[in-house]
Amino acid sequence: MHIDSIRSDAVRNIAQLTGRALMSALFIWSGYGKLVAPADTEAYFASIGLPFPELARVLAVFVELGGGLALLLGLEARLVAVALAVWCILTALAGHSDFADATARIQFMKNVSMAGGFIFIASFGAGAYTAKAVMPRFRWSRLYRGEER
Repeated sequence: MHIDSIRSDAVRNIAQLTGRALMSALFIWSGYGKLVAPADTEAYFASIGLPFPELARVLAVFVELGGGLALLLGLEARLVAVALAVWCILTALAGHSDFADATARIQFMKNVSMAGGFIFIASFGAGAYTAKAVMPRFRWSRLYRGEER
């Protein structure tokens, strides 16, 4: 293997890790916020007309916190990225489509832009630096099934 190819691979893997970390940060932060402030979250969901705000909050915590952590760790990154891209579009339409409001327009475009970033992750994968790569002997399949190590 040529040295330029090795450097190129290293740079790409670091870029993929950095991209995953940056893309996941907002989701981890937001999901955690919904977890620790259930009343505020449910009140907001009710105010924008979402049915079943309690259920919507639980789903949002699962997708945002769970998906954000999975993406950060590189666990099923392509699948998680697709799910988060869809989530971004759905939440843009459900919660940020009042285009008369400048803040809503910005939030809508932020969600659309993030969906584009997730499509890149879905297309190119997590890269070499993932939890599976760091802990290859850990039985990740058991974690997915809820079994102990």
